[in-house]
Order: sequence, then structure tokens, then C-alpha cells
Amino acid sequence: MIEKIWFEQHPAGILLKPLLWPLSQLFGLISRRRRQQYQCGQKEAFRASVPVVVVGNITAGGNGKTPVVIWLVEQLQAKGLKPGVVSRGYGGKAPYYPYPVSADTSTAEAGDEPVLIHRRTGAPVAVSPKRAEAVQLLMKQNVDVIITDDGLQHYALERDIEIVVIDGQRRFGNQQLIPMGPLRESCERLDEVDFLICNGGQPQHGEAPMQLQPSPLINVKTGERRQVAELNGVVAMAGIGHPPRFFNTLEMLGVTPVVCQPFADHQAFSEQELKQLAQQGQHLVMTEKDAVKCHTFAQPNWWYLPVDAVLPAPEAEAIINRIIKVKEEYGSSSA
Repeated sequence: MIEKIWFEQHPAGILLKPLLWPLSQLFGLISRRRRQQYQCGQKEAFRASVPVVVVGNITAGGNGKTPVVIWLVEQLQAKGLKPGVVSRGYGGKAPYYPYPVSADTSTAEAGDEPVLIHRRTGAPVAVSPKRAEAVQLLMKQNVDVIITDDGLQHYALERDIEIVVIDGQRRFGNQQLIPMGPLRESCERLDEVDFLICNGGQPQHGEAPMQLQPSPLINVKTGERRQVAELNGVVAMAGIGHPPRFFNTLEMLGVTPVVCQPFADHQAFSEQELKQLAQQGQHLVMTEKDAVKCHTFAQPNWWYLPVDAVLPAPEAEAIINRIIKVKEEYGSSSA
């Protein structure tokens, strides 16, 4: 219901406005004051000895940040750099913080996105609610660029470059602050960031267009690859910020699932729950983010669809070249 109020102008929004509007004003007041405290030095922010790139958004929910983080890591690795990734580790509960992500780390410990990023890229990843602690841990591994998965509003960590990812379909909904709308900060905040990336939809002026390009399906249990159109009786599931995006992708690939089952973002899955869901068809197809949560009990007919962020060459080069330039400036200042 709350997302329908935010993005679909549901009539309930009018009925709830007397309650939600004052709370939104309070949220805005608190968030603005907190940022001002860091800007004027009342609260101390941590400055890393290498460039820090924030990939975030101004709306609640999934906008496609993680594919952008993976794209950035892979692009920088191809240039010979050693990027590291920090995350709050939302949805996980590590035995201690800061916590390094390894090949054996579970999503219950570190959260979905950090595990996915590490498995896809092999890059050093660390999680902590205090991102500065995660940065300090990665510095011991000689990383030369820090990328933060989310954290645009985490002003306790100073940053050199801010990248905001925008959902090109839903944009900013009713453009109201939480809880009346989806905004963490007002749309004016976009004027201050370095790069805007529009995930799907029609990019507006100053926004780099991005598409999520799907690859062949990968079997969660065996690693076998197959084209999604080869499967019949597909049961689709998605536990991401906006599940319809995944279901629409399958439709575009020529697959009409017999069942489309959305789950809450970061929801933990039980083996029995997914086995029962899979029995409604011949194959269970999920997102890569879902797959990292259930690979230990996956069945032979469970598959995931990896996607890659694709940006036009001029915009991609502008982002990567900017990061490299900032890194070179750090190197010259420390010499």
C-alpha cells in the first residue's frame, strides 16, 4: 500500500496525508540538520587516504545501485586498479564489525549485496554500520579506490565523487519525503552530485542512460548456462526493491512465467518455502541477488538471471576517467 501511495497516487494517500505530512516534515528537518552538522564541523567525518566514490540514491528501495557498483569495480579492475567496496550490510548480522566478506560468508552475516558483489568481482568487500570502520579495514588490503554501495546520506564518511542511480520508470514518485513519499532527501540534492545514472526509462537532461543487460541463465546448483527461452513452466521469484522489473525482463526475453512471486527486499528464504514455490512449475527462476541466499540448498531446476549494467561509451568513460583523475591527485598530494 505504501508504495502505491508513493508511486501510483493511490487514494489512501489523501486519507493518510494529515498523519504522513507532519512526519515527512519532521524527517526532512532532522535529516537536513544532521547533514548541516557534518558540513559545519559540529560532527566529525572520516576522510580516507584514497578516493571514495558513493553510489547511492535519494529514494527508498532498489534503483539498480548494486549493478552499478559491480560495473564500476570491473571497469576499474580492467584499468589495473584495486577497488574495494564498503556496505552497511543491511539485512545481515555479522559476528563483529567491521566484517570482511569472503567466499564462505553468508548473506545472514553480511547481507545480500555485499556477498553478491564479492562473488561477482572478487574485490575486497567489508561491511559495517559505521562505514569508516569498513574503509579502514580495506585500507589494510592496499585498495586504491573505495566504492560505497549506498550511503549517499551517510555523511560520517567524506566522499570525493557522488553517483546517484535513478529508477527511470518510477522516478521520484510523488516527490515527497519519507514517509509520505519515497524521498530520503529532496530532489534539489541532485544538483550537487557528480553523476546521474538513469536505470531504464527515458533519461532526462544530464542523466546517463543505463540498461540492465541480461546474460544466459545460470543454474544455482551446478553452474550450467542456458538461454531463458529454452525453459518451459517457469516460476519466477524476486526479492528485490521493485520485483516487477525482473518479471518484465523475463517477458522481454520471451518468457511468460506461470507464477510471478514477489518477496520483500532482503527477505530471508527457507528451503521448504522455495521448494513449495518451485513445485508450481518446472523451473524456478530468480535474480542473482536471490541466488546468493539459497545456493546452499538449491535444487537442480533452480536458475538465476545475471544482469550487467551497460552505459554508453562517452558517459562511461567520463565516470571512470574522473575516478582515475581523483586517484592521481591523491597520489601526487601524498608524494
